[in-house]
Order: sequence, then structure tokens, then C-alpha cells
Amino acid sequence: MRKLVVAVALLAIVLDRVAVVGVQREIARQIEAKYDLAETPSVQVKGIPFLTQAISGRYEEISIGIGKTEREGVRLERIDATLYGVTAPLSDLIQNASAAEIRADRVTGTVVISRQTLSARAPRGIKVEGTDRDELRVSGNVTVLGNQVPVTADMKIQVVQGGIRLTPTNVKIAGGIPVPNPERYISFTVPVKNLPLNLRITRVKSTSEGLAVQGTASDVPLR
Repeated sequence: MRKLVVAVALLAIVLDRVAVVGVQREIARQIEAKYDLAETPSVQVKGIPFLTQAISGRYEEISIGIGKTEREGVRLERIDATLYGVTAPLSDLIQNASAAEIRADRVTGTVVISRQTLSARAPRGIKVEGTDRDELRVSGNVTVLGNQVPVTADMKIQVVQGGIRLTPTNVKIAGGIPVPNPERYISFTVPVKNLPLNLRITRVKSTSEGLAVQGTASDVPLR
């Protein structure tokens, strides 16, 4: 009897793991197609036992990892997201996955934009760098009245309609050359919209990689 109980328990564990792999693979495929991703995202369903969630057709928490992708001509290094309250009936995933209704009640995520990408969007001659406090700083040359003027500045980060606005503060001009309104030569906007998983920007902070753009969304279709 004991051997039978152990065998049944082991079988349940195996079925649990096999099922979770299948569901994760199918959700990843659906997200890749829905949001036109360059590669299949990683998907990890949280919570044990998995079969309990699968039978109910609702998964309380799913982690998503999306690699390099491009939106509005801006390269995104990666997106780390968490889906909450995902509805995905197991019978639909098994019988007709292409027609399965998969939705998330809520999504939170972080989009990473590298300093190299920011430099590519900056005015000509300006390079985006970091500081010891993980703040953004720019340096380079701006053209003023035909002259190349060396400049450095710290960058203020603002969320604006359709993107992120970087505006210089504490601007320093080398050589003592007077430059009226130097901010106009250095300010620039990085378009950030139409993000996967319908993420909408809520906060942006500077990190050692560049910018970490945090966002949320609700009632998100995954197919």
C-alpha cells in the first residue's frame, strides 16, 4: 500500500511538471505572436501545485522575460514583467490553443533602455554617460555659431506624452565661451510607446545600465 501511495504521489508530481511546461510554452507562443516579438519570451508560472491552478483555469502570478526588441525605432534591452490573475482555461489550451482566451487582470513591468541607445537618440556630438550615483550625465561638443563647444551636463528625466524627455541641468561650458540657453542644444526625447503587454509608463529611474522604465497595465490580452 505504501508503495502505491508513493507511486501515485510521484506520478502526480510528474504530471504537474509536464503540465506546467506545456502551459508555459503555449502562453509564451501566444505572447510572442500577439506582440510581434523578435524571439519567444521566457514564462514561469508561480505557485505549487500547478495542477490546482490549471484545473481552475486561473494563474495568480506568472513571470515573463522578454529579450531585445524594438519599438518606435528605439531598442529595448529587455522587459521583465509579472502578470497577475491570468485566465487561461486548460481545456482551451489543450484542444484549441490558437483560439484560447488568455488575459491578465494586471501587469507590472520594467523596460531597460541602455546608455548606448540613449546616446543614439541624443543630439549629434553628445554621449550619455553615468555617475557614481547611477545618474545620467552627458558630455561632448555642441556647435554654436560654427564653433565646436565642449559641454557637460547632468540630465533631468521626465515622463512626457509618448516618451521620456531628458533635459540638462548644471550645464558646464568649457573655455568660458558664452552660450545662451545651452539647454536647447542638449535636450532630447526618447519615444517609448506601444510597449509589449500594453505597459504604460509610471516611473523612470537611472540605473547602471541606463534607464529602467517602470509600467503597469490592466485587463491585458495575451493572445
